[in-house]
Amino acid sequence: MRKLTNEELGRISVEEFKGTHKVPMVVVLDNIRSLNNIGSVFRTSDAFLVEKVCLCGITATPPHKDIHKTALGATESVNWEYYKTTLEAIDELKSNGYKIVSIEQVENSISLEEYTPESDEKIAIVFGHEVKGVDQEIVQQSDACIEIPQYGTKHSLNISVSAGIVIWELFKKLVK
Repeated sequence: MRKLTNEELGRISVEEFKGTHKVPMVVVLDNIRSLNNIGSVFRTSDAFLVEKVCLCGITATPPHKDIHKTALGATESVNWEYYKTTLEAIDELKSNGYKIVSIEQVENSISLEEYTPESDEKIAIVFGHEVKGVDQEIVQQSDACIEIPQYGTKHSLNISVSAGIVIWELFKKLVK
């Protein structure tokens, strides 16, 4: 085996990415404090053709060197918008026909592996603060809550890890 060169990977340009059909998925970051997590979410969103990232509350916005460190330019390709509160983002997304799905451990949550979006459904997935999780007010406004099954002694994952798992799993289900 031989590692592929960058030229062999067939990467598209930022301009080509902007014109590419996106998966009907928006990522909402509810008060994320880590700039590295924010950058990682942008990079994952680029990889799986996410429509937009909504940055809410204390979540920092590009340009910022610490976001860029992990985003590696994905803040230029992925559309993003800032909202003063997560509720403002949720209200706008709902009015535009998005189903709000929070990634949180709650009563009656749906296991990620069991969650299947409708074929024509537009989804906004909400990831919460690194310590406090998704705000309870946002959980109450959600159409569903998804939980990532975990089997060890820890009962949480880093935001960037959670985003990678959830975005990949929903991408597979939405592009089938």
